[in-house]
Amino acid sequence: MVDWDIRKLQILRTLRERGTVTATAEALRMTPSAVSQQLTNLAKQVGVPLLQAQGRRVRLTDAARLVLRHAEAVFEQLERADAELAAYRHGEAGEVRVGAFSTAVPALVVPAVRALRETAPGVVVRVREAEAGEAYELLAGGEVDLALSLAAQAPTVGDARFTRVPLLADPLDVALPAGHELAAAEGLRLADLAGEDWIFGGSGPWSDITRGACEAAGFSPRQGHSAAGWTAILAMVEAGMGVALVPRMVEVGRGGVVMREVAEPRPVRHVVAAVRRGGEEAPAIGRALGALRSVAGT
Repeated sequence: MVDWDIRKLQILRTLRERGTVTATAEALRMTPSAVSQQLTNLAKQVGVPLLQAQGRRVRLTDAARLVLRHAEAVFEQLERADAELAAYRHGEAGEVRVGAFSTAVPALVVPAVRALRETAPGVVVRVREAEAGEAYELLAGGEVDLALSLAAQAPTVGDARFTRVPLLADPLDVALPAGHELAAAEGLRLADLAGEDWIFGGSGPWSDITRGACEAAGFSPRQGHSAAGWTAILAMVEAGMGVALVPRMVEVGRGGVVMREVAEPRPVRHVVAAVRRGGEEAPAIGRALGALRSVAGT
């Protein structure tokens, strides 16, 4: 197989366009002797004559035209490669793998993907739902490029493996059954619900967040039921089985559930994004982070 040399093919192509070795040399900023030498070497490589003398000019042989016919497809593909590489350099193309906890997917990731389709349609986002702690394991293992998690579950700021980017403080509202006596109460405080049955998971981040918020309000919540999924939690609230803290990012959509903002001190959970340290310099990842921050309003 011929060891093709793109530079030599470019010289042959320019000769076809310019007509003379001298004009070709001027166009390519080479000397005429260098042009002639490169074309002679190309002819040796392909094993057929490429030029015929025609007075003071040279003419391309049929073999040279055959070579160029195939070379044009190569040049076209290289132009496309240059264009795509330029898009990668400017963050307009590339693939970003995102690991995110369940409520962050519809509230943050999906709107960010929609925005990227408008501003950088060449950036492809692959989403993987993962628990808060698992997202960092995936990030550390190179299985995702960007992780969305809760600050309480994230590695410390001093962890040299990651760069953390704060996204938002998500307020926690109280979900009450529609017929609850405090559903319309003014200035509702968490402490007003100290005697209620609370619904939250037996362990994990949401258990810690619920217990922490209630304890900050001066009481320890009595766990009436244990559930981790919002569908189950809200169904039990709607049935009057207890109350629950629910992030504002969660879409409730239940007529039998009343969502109430509580008075100060208002509980919140902090949502952060993280990349492997230095990864934020990758243009496509930077684009994705920018879209997430825009959706989050930071």
